[in-house]
Amino acid sequence: MHLAPPGLISTLLAQMQAPPGLISTLLAQMQAPHALPSTFADRGTSCELMTGVLSTLLTGELINDNAKWLRRCGKNRLPGEGTPKWRIKRNPEQMAQYLEDERHAHLYGKHVVAAIQRVRSLSRKPEGSYDMRQVMSSFVTKLSFPEMCTVLKEQKCWRQVRDFFSWMKLQLSYRPTVIAYTIVLRMYGQVGKIKLAEQTFLEMLEAGCEPDEVACGTLLCAYARWGRHKPMLSFYSAVQERGIIPSPAVFNFMLSSLQKKSLHTNVIELWRQMVNTGVMPNHFTYTVVISSFVKEGLTDQAFQTLEEMKNVGLVPEEVTYSLLINLTSKMGNRDVALRLYQDMRSQKIVPSNFTCASLLTLHYKNGDYSKALSLFSEMERHKIPADEVIYGLLVRIYGRLGLYEDAQKTFNEIEKLGLLSDEKTYITMAQVHLNAANVEKALTIMEQMRSKNIWFSRFAFIVLLKCYVVKEDLASAEDTFRALSKTGLPDSGSCNDMLSLYMKLHLAEKAKGFVIQIRKDQVKFDEELLKKVMNVYCREGMLREAEQLMEELSISRSFKDNKFIQTFSMAMHGEFRRRLAEAGDAFEPLDHPGAMAFGLVIGLYLADGNASKIEEKLKLLLKTPNGLSVASQLVIKFVKEGKELSDISKAEYLYELLIKLGWKPEQRTTAYMISLYGKKQKMMQAKEAFAVAATPIAGKPLYNSMFEAYAKCSKPEEAYLFYRQEIEKGNDVGAVAISMLVNNLTNCGKYRLAENVIRDSFHGKTELDTVAYNTFIKAMLQAGRLHFAASIYERMLSSGVAPSIQTFNTMISVHGRGQNLSKAVEMFNVAQTMGVALDEKAYTNMICYYGKAGKSHDASILFCKMREDGIKPGLVSYNIMMNVYAVAGLYHEAEELFQGMRRDGCSPDSFTYFSLVQAYTVALKYSEAEETINSMQKACMVRAVHLYRRILSVFSRLKMINNVKRIYMHIHVTPGSERDSLKKRGMHKVFSRGGRIRQSIQIFCKSSSAASLTTSNSIYSQLVDLEGSCTGLRVRKEGRFVWEGGGIDEDTSKKSPMELINEVPPIKVEGRIAACEGDTNPALGHPIEFICLDLNKPAICKYCGLRYVQDHGHHHHH
Repeated sequence: MHLAPPGLISTLLAQMQAPPGLISTLLAQMQAPHALPSTFADRGTSCELMTGVLSTLLTGELINDNAKWLRRCGKNRLPGEGTPKWRIKRNPEQMAQYLEDERHAHLYGKHVVAAIQRVRSLSRKPEGSYDMRQVMSSFVTKLSFPEMCTVLKEQKCWRQVRDFFSWMKLQLSYRPTVIAYTIVLRMYGQVGKIKLAEQTFLEMLEAGCEPDEVACGTLLCAYARWGRHKPMLSFYSAVQERGIIPSPAVFNFMLSSLQKKSLHTNVIELWRQMVNTGVMPNHFTYTVVISSFVKEGLTDQAFQTLEEMKNVGLVPEEVTYSLLINLTSKMGNRDVALRLYQDMRSQKIVPSNFTCASLLTLHYKNGDYSKALSLFSEMERHKIPADEVIYGLLVRIYGRLGLYEDAQKTFNEIEKLGLLSDEKTYITMAQVHLNAANVEKALTIMEQMRSKNIWFSRFAFIVLLKCYVVKEDLASAEDTFRALSKTGLPDSGSCNDMLSLYMKLHLAEKAKGFVIQIRKDQVKFDEELLKKVMNVYCREGMLREAEQLMEELSISRSFKDNKFIQTFSMAMHGEFRRRLAEAGDAFEPLDHPGAMAFGLVIGLYLADGNASKIEEKLKLLLKTPNGLSVASQLVIKFVKEGKELSDISKAEYLYELLIKLGWKPEQRTTAYMISLYGKKQKMMQAKEAFAVAATPIAGKPLYNSMFEAYAKCSKPEEAYLFYRQEIEKGNDVGAVAISMLVNNLTNCGKYRLAENVIRDSFHGKTELDTVAYNTFIKAMLQAGRLHFAASIYERMLSSGVAPSIQTFNTMISVHGRGQNLSKAVEMFNVAQTMGVALDEKAYTNMICYYGKAGKSHDASILFCKMREDGIKPGLVSYNIMMNVYAVAGLYHEAEELFQGMRRDGCSPDSFTYFSLVQAYTVALKYSEAEETINSMQKACMVRAVHLYRRILSVFSRLKMINNVKRIYMHIHVTPGSERDSLKKRGMHKVFSRGGRIRQSIQIFCKSSSAASLTTSNSIYSQLVDLEGSCTGLRVRKEGRFVWEGGGIDEDTSKKSPMELINEVPPIKVEGRIAACEGDTNPALGHPIEFICLDLNKPAICKYCGLRYVQDHGHHHHH
């Protein structure tokens, strides 16, 4: 074999700009092997070995371990100089040529390629089925030692590496070297054959090969790769003792492996050793170490390492920033987190969705919702994909802002994107609905979660329980609580919810049983649950149980030094009196827990009925600096909880006891008691309470309560006299009280007194607000004093009081009722100009008055505009618009509106059908009207009979009696019912108008029974004439007749519609003009009719028959 001469090797190494030390070492080995270090010495290394080393050098094995040499090779090379192939960045054509050269053995030589392929082909054969000596027999004299190393390096399977290496060691040209052993170690390490790797390493030592940095690093990486951390750290200690320093890549491998197993303490220790040995960390090293500092909670060290990283010129990666931002966000260090984010953005690093999620959580916790939404917009701008966590945070933020529709839209978007899989997202959406008091939607979300087979966690059951508690669904709540109990001991919050539900539903026995059960189960109490349980004991008078619970909790570690328990115990056992006497004037006021504890003690004795103890504890409470305030609040508490008679009795007893002891309760407490007396119709006690609490300047809450009490007791005149008395004293009762009084007087029809109060308030010193002006305008609208109502509005504007949407709604009604459409339109436009958010009522009012003015087109345009403005019409709005089309006979538009109403999910009612039938009949579309009525009757709507009467009336006017008979047969009602009577009355009227009295009576009455009908005066004379000719007809006085068709003497005496109307007493109206609309709902009434009341007899409305008279008991105010 011809070996390369030393001069050629020296020239090659010099051209490659190898380090001088390496050149001299290699040349010395060729000339004097004994002069080499122990790694190569005493091995009889020849020129043949050096050729192998050079070959290895050229293929990049050793160069890869010498980073400085690599950089120098790149920096010092001039253009046009020869570039080693391993440094070339090949394009696709060059790569194809490289593979072609490999196939044709241009890289290693044909015999080397043949040997590589021969050994590789053995991988398809089972273990032990071949003998490597026989397989490689033809290559014994062909392969040199470097070439054998090349064949060894190119193997893909560890078994072939093992077998080929065993064959190598049998060859004459073989010399033990660290390079060959390193190749074997690397292969074993890659496949996890740690035992074989360790044996190989020991064999290398026994062969006299001194392991170098690469060999030690290879075994360390093998340990790290397969998680053998104990032997890895032990071997690393041995490597340190030999003075071998692993490369940064090896350190990174070990650090990463330790961190994956959360061995952060070992990571930090290894990092410190790495720094102490002078190994330069890189990006990856710093990232791993900072992460371990974060996981160990070593915040200062993490930030210190970050600064070191910046100081050495390394820009932290996104993952490093993300870890630190997440850490500071959890710690609540908003400023630090935001500073890190700004630093990252200044480096033009695009944040990940994990970083954004951390910042969004931070903004959410701090209530910076605008910043959170701004960050989400920034994510969209930079096309950072949002995951389910981020969308879930967005749902939470929308929920906190009250943007429930936006929250639902975001939730729907998550589902549409296919990201909806986590129960937390479902629960978040359910909680948003729950906070919006929309428990049905919350339950729908939870049911949707269940239908997707998403596992219900403990927290999911807690939220579901809260939904049922809010809904007051006792059975479902109890089932859910049982399901929650199966996951473990119930939490105190859920127990609190269940107790609240029992108390709310007044299920005292269930509440008591529940308390016994949770105590038996040893549920861990928190302060809220303790207070709730004590409330149960307090309501039920369970004094002994309360004392026992307090004794148990007082020795509990979790309630040590609890102020609530301490105060309760002292108040119960008399120790409080001793401490109060010792402290004297220095005794501090009771805090909230102390006040609540004292209140529960008094409440327990109240429920127990122990009068002496109640008085004793109350006197003790009143000796504290804020005792009167605490006692007053306790009275208010009983009033608020006063759904049961016992609570009301407690409030009255405690309030009267305070007065008896010579104390005057706070005005707010007296106001509550006055309201309570008013509800119980005890006006005398209310007056007495006011007299006790009244001062020269009584508080406005007192006046509010007095006027409320007068309203509850239906005493408007007394309320007015009380108002006059207080005004004469020069007292200001306040805008709220005046509003209440005016509203009460108006509701009772005392319009003149209401007007007097309004006028007095304009001349008094009361500062009126928007609500007061709205009440005044509405009162005068109801009184028909439209001009005065308009003047109140003008006064409101001149006083600088801002009108509300209610103001504009009422003023539109004022001008509309006064048939001043232009003013109503002007008011509507003014509201828009002032930026007032118009509601459905404002639009509906205007549509109604457009319709009454016959401007159906303008009404239609406004209806469309309402929908364009995002206001969804309700049933009333649809009915009013349908009525507008009906009056105008626009049946096409009515049909379209009817269909659109259904598409919007708004179910039509009988008035909707009535308007549609009316539209058809006005347009003479009788068959369509009849069809509509049939469909309405199929829907079991009770007003179908009324609609039949309408179309029958039309046919009767047109003398289409045959159609009348046909339709009559379609009317299906229960015999003898009110609807049956209405049907018969309608038919009687139709045939009477057609002059067919005999047919009218025959259709109305049954042949087998006797019937009685009250008739109108117009056909009474006709019935008298028919009495002789109609068998079985007997006419009586007062317009009644009896049909005795079957000989049964039965008289049911049904009243006519006119009789029913006449039974309504005449309506008294202040003033000369009455305005009648038939009904308070514009959709159900008739066109406004102004009626003059100058005559002494009642005036009758021509549309509905209601009668009106002038109230002469009041005189006009001049």
